[in-house]
Amino acid sequence: MDSFYAIMGGFSSALTFWNIVYCAFGVTLGTVIGLLPGLGSSTGVALLLPLTLGLDPLAAMILLAGIYYGAQYGGTISSVLVATPGEASSVPTVLDGYKLARQGRGGAALAVAAIASFLAGTISIVFLSVLLVPLAQIALKFGPPETFALMLFGIISVVGLASGDRFKGFAMAATGVLISTIGIDAMTGTARFTFGFTELLNGFDFLYVVIGLFAINEVLKAVGTGQPEPLRTRFRDMIVTREDMRRSAMPIFRGGLLGFFFGIIPGAGATLASFFSYDIERRIARKKGIMLGTGRIEGVAGPEAANNSSVNGSFIPTLALGIPGSATTAILLGGFLLFGIQPGPLLVREQPSLVWGLVASFYVGNVLLLILNLPLAPVFALMLRFRYCFLYPGILVVSILGAYSLENDLFGIWIVIGSAALGLGLTSYGYPAAPLILGLVLGRPLETSLVQTSSMGTGSLLFFFERPIAVVLLALSLASVIVPPLMAHLDRQRKARSDQALARPSR
Repeated sequence: MDSFYAIMGGFSSALTFWNIVYCAFGVTLGTVIGLLPGLGSSTGVALLLPLTLGLDPLAAMILLAGIYYGAQYGGTISSVLVATPGEASSVPTVLDGYKLARQGRGGAALAVAAIASFLAGTISIVFLSVLLVPLAQIALKFGPPETFALMLFGIISVVGLASGDRFKGFAMAATGVLISTIGIDAMTGTARFTFGFTELLNGFDFLYVVIGLFAINEVLKAVGTGQPEPLRTRFRDMIVTREDMRRSAMPIFRGGLLGFFFGIIPGAGATLASFFSYDIERRIARKKGIMLGTGRIEGVAGPEAANNSSVNGSFIPTLALGIPGSATTAILLGGFLLFGIQPGPLLVREQPSLVWGLVASFYVGNVLLLILNLPLAPVFALMLRFRYCFLYPGILVVSILGAYSLENDLFGIWIVIGSAALGLGLTSYGYPAAPLILGLVLGRPLETSLVQTSSMGTGSLLFFFERPIAVVLLALSLASVIVPPLMAHLDRQRKARSDQALARPSR
């Protein structure tokens, strides 16, 4: 009952006029930031944080949090319409969302993404309200060994994105991890694989590679096949149908649950949640004889639900433990400290109006995003009706400017061009881009967790076997490598015996 009154008090704080205005401004600005390649939620929150210092702490946090989850949907718009994910967590959305847009259903894909984000956000907010303190204690059990095992399991599991060719999927994921090692060594602090380029000391920013592999690569492939006719998108094709919602219902539910529980684990976050969600939907669809990656609405609904839900989940370790659940919540954690507020186990008890007011604002923000983006989905989709001779140069210019804005350095543009050339060569031979991005994003935290685990075990990796959760996750990783080819081999043997039985002449 005390929790119920605390939540109601939170809504009374969040629903004041000015807090609603700040929330609306935050989600609108976040959507615009997510649309622009090279920005993203962490950059947007970092840029706006100094401007909020004169506000009330609750109003400032509501504004910044609105930018956070608003940017997730903005990234969806660019992913669906121009195959340019603003964040790594939006990469799975490209696989089906962009193909839906090319089929004239970009508006429907954006509308389903908005609905999925809203429903998954509602699911996660309910869990966040009820389980804030208990789940924070569970998340506290995840140290470096568990984090390493979880990320390894995630990389191995989603290699299924390789459209059936596991070798190519593993090769691309390993390439991503290898690229992530460029820069300062996590153990010794020395430079490695930089070849004398000081620009590489901080490693590759994944956005350079994403822009090259997806946006510019798509343009180059399209130009190579000649000038297509512009899409004639009919308005009725942009409307979400009852069939779309029927097919999206379970992916949204599964993605919402998955995203929330990945969000509460520091280091996992939205990227792993959205990739996992897509891989689960791919496996379920394959059993029904459906192939994701060809323009299926399920491939948009699941990852988008997981993406949004994980944002809310990441606030559990941030608020209850003072441990950021993602890069953006790390910046928000700094915002709390600037206001003289110390997140941690005592925060909920000492400042309940701040905590529950912020949680309630998540629901208000999700409602505002739904109201904002559902009517505008067809308007955004109309971008695809421009002639491609005008659209493609615009995509190239925005991509290059986005890459330059990351570091204000031409070196990043060369990385984008190199990534585009690499992507064009690899994808033409059937090597998938998504596992490479996942390996690149998770490679550095994977290495850091391994180094920390080695230190905890005084140099011995046998320390993993002293952590039950890590052992279970490593066992699942091993099973993910062994079981699928073993099952495929047994199926081939069973089919061969069946064929032999049918071919044997009857007496």
